[in-house]
Amino acid sequence: MKTRIIHAFAGTMILASILLSIYVNQNWLWLTGFVGINLLQSSMTNWCLLDKILGKLGVSNEGDSCGV
Repeated sequence: MKTRIIHAFAGTMILASILLSIYVNQNWLWLTGFVGINLLQSSMTNWCLLDKILGKLGVSNEGDSCGV
């Protein structure tokens, strides 16, 4: 469950920042870049702050599957 929440959060942040950059100000693209860098860092270090936060909130990894 935790992995699905993290992916949904990252996707939502990317889509929201793109829409905000189109309709409000181009500086919102910095948020897209930040999320991308965070995803890249997470893939190399296997550490994610949102994962730690969700763990403290009691969200478990039960039932996680990428369909593989």
